[in-house]
Amino acid sequence: MKYRGSCHCRALTFEVEAPADLNVDDCNCSICSKSGFLHLIVPLSKFTLLSGADKLTTYTFNTGVAKHTFCSVCGVKPFYTPRSNPDGIDVNVNCLDTQPNSISIVKFDGINWEQGAHKLAYKSVE
Repeated sequence: MKYRGSCHCRALTFEVEAPADLNVDDCNCSICSKSGFLHLIVPLSKFTLLSGADKLTTYTFNTGVAKHTFCSVCGVKPFYTPRSNPDGIDVNVNCLDTQPNSISIVKFDGINWEQGAHKLAYKSVE
């Protein structure tokens, strides 16, 4: 199924291909819990930025592998390059404009990321 999504002001719009029934991760690390990010990690080939490349701003911290991209107009982070899958993309399900049939949410212990990262590593594989 193809989903459309956007930031709050719609300067950033995108399309992502994923199943009609989504399994997503709810991470308790500091950046995810503060931003309300629900993780849908997919291969980069399943993601298309439709508009707003010129409005993207990137924030990095810690190892610098994750590229936290957000809209420079409204500040919303609808997707980013995750540390666990730097060859993929992580879409915030809360930013989807098209709704899935169902969403199953799995808790992920991002506070102890090093111990659990292997549980996410397969998600961006084609």
